[in-house]
Amino acid sequence: MRRRKAEKRVVKPDPQFKDVLVTRFINYLMKDGKKDVARKVLYQAFEIIEEKTGQAGVDVFRTALNNASPAVEVRSRRVGGSTYQVPVEVRPDRSSALCMRWVINAARSRNDKSMASRLARELIDASNNEGGAIRKKDETHRMAEANKAFSHFRF
Repeated sequence: MRRRKAEKRVVKPDPQFKDVLVTRFINYLMKDGKKDVARKVLYQAFEIIEEKTGQAGVDVFRTALNNASPAVEVRSRRVGGSTYQVPVEVRPDRSSALCMRWVINAARSRNDKSMASRLARELIDASNNEGGAIRKKDETHRMAEANKAFSHFRF
């Protein structure tokens, strides 16, 4: 058990868009501490989105994250020698963290020339309720729906 709850770090807003959500996404996208590279990739993705859709890149980004955010997930709970998958509601901060992770992983698994174009295509797909991240969200929701009978084992 923990002695006390871990403190949430305050993230500074993004310098270009003045948005904390963009900064958090950049931090998830970053590899080996190369924040400038991650920032460039995201900004290029926003430019590609604006070319393809004609909408602002940040608006498509927000729509994509809202669409890919899960509402429920399953947690393993051990009761009397057997393990049950218990559906629980997802906290808002965990929900946004999961959807960012899913979008980035889905973009990385695509086959495109650059990471910026992969990310742009994934964000456009997620804003249209399709793509890898949305598939992952639907899969999570289906698991929770299938295990609804064990919801009385909630924590």
